[in-house]
Amino acid sequence: MARHAQPKIDNAILEMAIVGYQNELTRISARMTEIRAQLGKNGRSGRKAAAAGHLGTRPRMSAAGRARIAAAQRARWAAYKKAKGQPAKGHPARTKRRLSAAGRRAIVAATKKRWAKFRKARKTAA
Repeated sequence: MARHAQPKIDNAILEMAIVGYQNELTRISARMTEIRAQLGKNGRSGRKAAAAGHLGTRPRMSAAGRARIAAAQRARWAAYKKAKGQPAKGHPARTKRRLSAAGRRAIVAATKKRWAKFRKARKTAA
């Protein structure tokens, strides 16, 4: 049974495909812009809003507005933590624990002892 030969795809065919898909993308984008203009998103409608590219974007908040919201949220968390009775920052119960020099020496000695035992067991097994 004979197989059908696959046509060779050269660069010219691929470039033509790209051009065709680009034209289709442009056509679809234009149609989507028209539909968005008809919907009148964000209180903007008509061709001016579509041409300006304002459709589908959120209005920006000022830095002062964000700062007020952040300050209010920090105040709410502070009140919540105070009501819950959590210790404040820098409280002795929340300080980082440290390993003493004697404790470190004990750990090193125990580790060396375990490895010596492991090496001895391996040497006698071989």
